[in-house]
Amino acid sequence: MSKEAVFMQGNQAMAEAAIRGGCKMFFGYPITPSSEVPEYYARVMVERPEENITYIQAETECSAFNMIAGAAAAGHRSMTATAGPGFSLGQEAMSYMSAAGLPGVVVQIMRPGPADGEILPAQGDYFQITRGGGHGDYYTLALAPWSIQELVEIMQESFVLAEKYNNPVVVVSDAMLAKLRESVVLPDYTDNEAAPEEKHNTLTGAKGRKRHLITTCGFGAVQWNQFNNDLQKKYAEIAANEKRYESYFMDEDPDIVVVAFGAYSRVCLSGVKMAREAGLKVGMIRPISLWPFPDNAFEGLDGKQFLVCELNAGQMVQDVKLSVKNKDDVHFFGMLGGIVPTPKEICAEIQKVEVK
Repeated sequence: MSKEAVFMQGNQAMAEAAIRGGCKMFFGYPITPSSEVPEYYARVMVERPEENITYIQAETECSAFNMIAGAAAAGHRSMTATAGPGFSLGQEAMSYMSAAGLPGVVVQIMRPGPADGEILPAQGDYFQITRGGGHGDYYTLALAPWSIQELVEIMQESFVLAEKYNNPVVVVSDAMLAKLRESVVLPDYTDNEAAPEEKHNTLTGAKGRKRHLITTCGFGAVQWNQFNNDLQKKYAEIAANEKRYESYFMDEDPDIVVVAFGAYSRVCLSGVKMAREAGLKVGMIRPISLWPFPDNAFEGLDGKQFLVCELNAGQMVQDVKLSVKNKDDVHFFGMLGGIVPTPKEICAEIQKVEVK
């Protein structure tokens, strides 16, 4: 397979990466800014029959999420892509899959809200994605790439992680990354998927092996308490092993640390570079895993000032405050409605931070 870069839209590159990663089933309901993903699957199903693609346009996002649960129960890799309103409708299924130990991948392409919003960049669904948007004590691993190249790599890895932990995984995008076109080297086809009968909980017939059981029900308080404690042990394992971030200029002992995630962090990094050219000692931390949040990135940074930049009213800033010794050292710069500040505006906000 050629390793030459191609010029491709984010949504389309992501769909191609998923197909090459063994995800042959897509269930979805059209909703902007994710609609190119089901369109791509539908086209590949017709134009490349050898891929054995199954694409079903569900009647609602709720149905699509439950189709993923059904496919996972049969041992197949599957996914959907949606925006905030559709993600809201799928939360009952996400809670069920988390309890039942069913792997699946959901791409959440954020747009401004609440309610319908516009097809514009936004990050207002951070709480919804990282706090378990449904009912009960559960989490879904959430990964937020900042480029199309990182998006396609995370897209493939997300299926491996979902099956490793028998839990849904959310790939976090937004309208900026979804519609962006840039050079990307597409990943190879992978053969890392286990056979359905070898997967945890798959219902393929129990001949020759111990039967699998998919359940989310408890038999009284004692058993249900143990069931939930076992889930919490799994989430603790994920938190211990899957915290991810990248840092920039942090080895130069900055006084100010900018914190940003997703495609917007590219703008913020340009602002950091402008501030450094102006003589300020600035670094940056980019969380890649939104859950588990990489609090380890903030170890040993006592006394520094933090500027959290988000396209919302202030959501990740709470996780940053929980990760540092003094929450009064954490400052926030947010923008709503789909407006993306320029690097110059980010630089101006950095200059307002008072170094103690």
